[in-house]
Amino acid sequence: MGVNVSVVAVDAGNSKTDVALIGEDGTVLSTARGGGFQPPYVGVEAALDVLAGALDEAFAALPGPVGSVGSVGHVSACLANADLPVEEAELAEALEARGWGTSVQVRNDTFAILRAGVDEPRGVAVVCGAGINCVGMVPDGRTARFPAIGRISGDWGGGAGLAEEALWFAARAEDGRGEPTELARVLPGHFGLDSMYALIEALHRGTIPLTRRHELTPVLFATADAGDPVAAALVERLAQEVVAMASVALTRLGLLEEEAPVLLGGSVLAARHPQLNDRIAELLSARAPKAEVRVVSEPPVLGAALLGLDVTGAAPEVHRRLREQYA
Repeated sequence: MGVNVSVVAVDAGNSKTDVALIGEDGTVLSTARGGGFQPPYVGVEAALDVLAGALDEAFAALPGPVGSVGSVGHVSACLANADLPVEEAELAEALEARGWGTSVQVRNDTFAILRAGVDEPRGVAVVCGAGINCVGMVPDGRTARFPAIGRISGDWGGGAGLAEEALWFAARAEDGRGEPTELARVLPGHFGLDSMYALIEALHRGTIPLTRRHELTPVLFATADAGDPVAAALVERLAQEVVAMASVALTRLGLLEEEAPVLLGGSVLAARHPQLNDRIAELLSARAPKAEVRVVSEPPVLGAALLGLDVTGAAPEVHRRLREQYA
């Protein structure tokens, strides 16, 4: 007798991919980790090759051979850069062509974070990592979402956005165009430089890679915590953006006046900065008094697996067994 894989769960972010193969009873049969999923930069097929490497590793780690043709069931893939329904459909078609399972569903990776944090597919999740995104879902299949592809879709915030805003205010403070702020001292100081001019030059000429700008987000929060009004205003604006997205998603799903979870995820929100997360809870309590706000601690690949079990119609005890293994 071989091994039957009921769900192939994939959580693929920009920097890493997690794969879990789930048995019919909810047992995690094997797992693997691979590189980031970045079709906008490397192309769809090359991005899928990264997933293939992780899947090969996961199948190689199974406790026995795959049972037979058709014994690998549903592929539940929650993917970064699947920001629009049309992109989800295109990626699902590409995954189907790979023949990794008998059926395929692709969702944006924010759905994995939401589903990982709830016992039923009901609630809203706001993710703030490099960027910002929000999704919501209810058991009848309805969802709420935003394009979340940057300023052209009305987004503000995320770690990268905060760093750029902090640099903008710091540059103007130093040259006199803007109001004074400690950011003009602490941002270059983080890199061992003595002025914003030196930091601007280093970023522009590549002495400091632009990818290191994300290091400035914790500096911004520390400066806000120390009482700098400009830094504090940026944190306040991010709290308002998170609450705006969550409130709109709750409204679209008819959950604004009901008890419903609002889950916070991503590196910025998972850091649990009191001046941000406490303010989010305070503002949301005025907009959605019955909302339950908490930070998601469960791994997103669990959410991808649970979404897969939702599709296969697995029994509640199968869901519970799966969740217990990630507790």
